[in-house]
Amino acid sequence: MYAKLETRTFLAMLVGVSFAFIWLMKPFFGPIFWAVAIALIFHPVQQLLVRRLGERPNINALITLMICMIIVVIPVLFLGTALIAEGVGIYQKIQEGEIRPGEYIDQVNRSFPAIQAFLAQFDINFGELRDRAVSAILGGSQFLAKQALGIGQNTFQFFLGLALMVYLAFFLLRDGHKLVELLIKALPLGDERERLLFAKFAEVTRATVKGNLLIAIIQGALGGLIFWALGITGALLWGVVMAIVSLLPAVGAAIVWVPAAVYLAAVGDIIPAIILTAFGTIVIGLADNLLRPILVGRDTKMPDYLVLLSTLGGIVLFGINGFVMGPLVAALFMAFWGIFIREFGEEAHASRPECEPGSKDED
Repeated sequence: MYAKLETRTFLAMLVGVSFAFIWLMKPFFGPIFWAVAIALIFHPVQQLLVRRLGERPNINALITLMICMIIVVIPVLFLGTALIAEGVGIYQKIQEGEIRPGEYIDQVNRSFPAIQAFLAQFDINFGELRDRAVSAILGGSQFLAKQALGIGQNTFQFFLGLALMVYLAFFLLRDGHKLVELLIKALPLGDERERLLFAKFAEVTRATVKGNLLIAIIQGALGGLIFWALGITGALLWGVVMAIVSLLPAVGAAIVWVPAAVYLAAVGDIIPAIILTAFGTIVIGLADNLLRPILVGRDTKMPDYLVLLSTLGGIVLFGINGFVMGPLVAALFMAFWGIFIREFGEEAHASRPECEPGSKDED
């Protein structure tokens, strides 16, 4: 009796301490999450180095991390800096009156009055929609301006998070397999189940990060290129915005290029509007429709509609990290239920008594 009390007390304290540790790590969730993602994505690179250089954990992890810094971290930092700089510039122009979003929307309404009539059929007030659109544009540019100011004021915190991510990624690259084996020993789920779940976790993380980011880069680059070719102001900014919104399946970059094409047609630039529409539909759209099922859906082994719903839900709940967290939760949900159906469903079926051949129930 006393032994059971000791065990229960220990387990209760174990759960309490674990939750306390998670709460303690909450401020560093972002760096920790992306350190894990880096370790998973670049694990094949490290394995290649192990085959070429032998078992040299520190050297192999350091080289892998340097490759990651060169091809991912540093370009993202430069791109983020350029995005914020362009956003601040547009915000200043809006404040000074050089850019007037409301007038652009009014121009579209004057050129295409059918739009207002169409919206009226659904009891949508064009004036309210216009005000919301203007507020969204102002809010977005103001957000980028605040981010620039915030990074300037919290430079130490920003670089602390970046340094923490890189530091953790090094140790996860070096000792990740040992940590996984330790977790397999600690978790009371059964070694086979745990290995299956960890494999699914790694598979989905790699697929969503690599797939979504690659699609985002391709769509953002294509969108920025066509905007630059057509002489649209802020091509770099809009290219990065298209890359970000392309994380949303089904809609993606069309949120940006469709209004731009409509405005070009409204001001009389018919040929550029047609070019942008054709390029957006055929090139940018096909890049999403063809690559996303291949890069994301196939590797996660989830249907397209579930990838869409889990991505949207993840972004709502977890912010920008949700484009990975959402599909990851959905994949683990499917993995857990798959294990349950395979193991417990078979047990229930095996224990069910079977009727003898030819026997009949009699009243």
